[in-house]
Amino acid sequence: MSLSAGKRAHLDKLSNAAGIIAAAAMDQRGSLAKSLAAAKGVAQSEISQATMEEFKTTVVRTLTPHASAILLDTEFGLPAANARASNAGLLLAYEKSGYDNTQPGRLPDLLPDLSVRRIKELGADAVKILIYYTPFDSAEVNTIKHAFIERIGSECADQEIPFFLEFIGYDVDGKDEKGVEFAKLKPQVVLKSMAEFTKPRYKVDVLKVEVPVNAEYVEGSSVYKGATAYTRAEALEHYRAAADVTDLPFIYLSAGVSNDQFTESLAMASEAGTPFSGVLCGRATWKEGIPVYAKQGVAALQQWLDTEGIKNINAVNNALGAAKPWHSRLS
Repeated sequence: MSLSAGKRAHLDKLSNAAGIIAAAAMDQRGSLAKSLAAAKGVAQSEISQATMEEFKTTVVRTLTPHASAILLDTEFGLPAANARASNAGLLLAYEKSGYDNTQPGRLPDLLPDLSVRRIKELGADAVKILIYYTPFDSAEVNTIKHAFIERIGSECADQEIPFFLEFIGYDVDGKDEKGVEFAKLKPQVVLKSMAEFTKPRYKVDVLKVEVPVNAEYVEGSSVYKGATAYTRAEALEHYRAAADVTDLPFIYLSAGVSNDQFTESLAMASEAGTPFSGVLCGRATWKEGIPVYAKQGVAALQQWLDTEGIKNINAVNNALGAAKPWHSRLS
C-alpha cells in the first residue's frame, strides 16, 4: 500500500522513533459516564460535562508522556487534547458514542457537527471510526456498514489524513461476547473483518483490531479461567492466520479487558510472530481509576495515576518489543 506525503507525516507524529504506535485511548463517552455514575451511585444524567472533562484531562495529562499518541473525542475531550504531552500525536473520533451500541444490527452514525476537514482543523493527526462488525450479520446490514466506511475513507483521502478503522465483533443472536461460545467464534470474526476492510475501496490506513482470541479461554494462559476454547498452539495459529489476511499496518485494541489480560494477549501476539505495529490501549490502563475518582475526587485519581496508571501503561509499552514499524508495511 502507498501513502500520500501528508498521511505519512501525520503517521510519524502518532508513532515513536521506531515507528511503533504506542497510543493511549480516552474517547469513551456514554460508557464512561455510565461507569462514573455507577461508581458514584447516581443517575447517569447527573454526570456533568465538567466531570467528564476533568477525568479525561487528568488521565491524559498524566499518561501521555508515556504514549506516542492519544485518542480523544470532541464532545468532552478537547480540554484534554490541549493538556496532552508535547510528544503525543492526536487522533479524534468521528463517530457518535460507540461502546454502548447494542441496537439490532448495531449500525454506526457520525457526530453531526463534524467532518474530516473539521477534525483536521482541530489539530488531529488521524481520524478514528469505531463500528461494530461481524461477517455473520445479514448482507443488508453489512452493505450499509461497507458504504459508510467507503465514504469516510474518501473523505480522509481528500484531506490527506490517516484513517484508523476500529471494528468490534459481536454475536448476531445476542449471546455474551465475553463467554466461551463466542470465544470459539471470535477468530473467524476478527479474520474475516480484517480481510474485508483491507480492500482498497475502503482507503483504510491502519486497522485497529481486537486480538483474535480471548486469553481467558486459552489453555495455560496467565489469565486462564478454566474453560477452554483453544489450546495455546491453536491460539497462536489464530493470531498468525488473522495477520496473514492483511497487508495494512494493524494495531491491537484493549477492548475493555484488564491490564493483565491485555498484556498476556500481546505476549501471545509476540510469540506467534505477528507483525502488529503497536496498540491503541484505553481502559486496560485507566479504568480502575474510575471508582477512585468517583468516591475520592481528582486528587486521589492523580495519586492513583502517578503510581498504578503509569505502571499499567508501562506494562503495555514493555509488551511491544516484538512490534514492527508501520512503515515496514507501506511503500
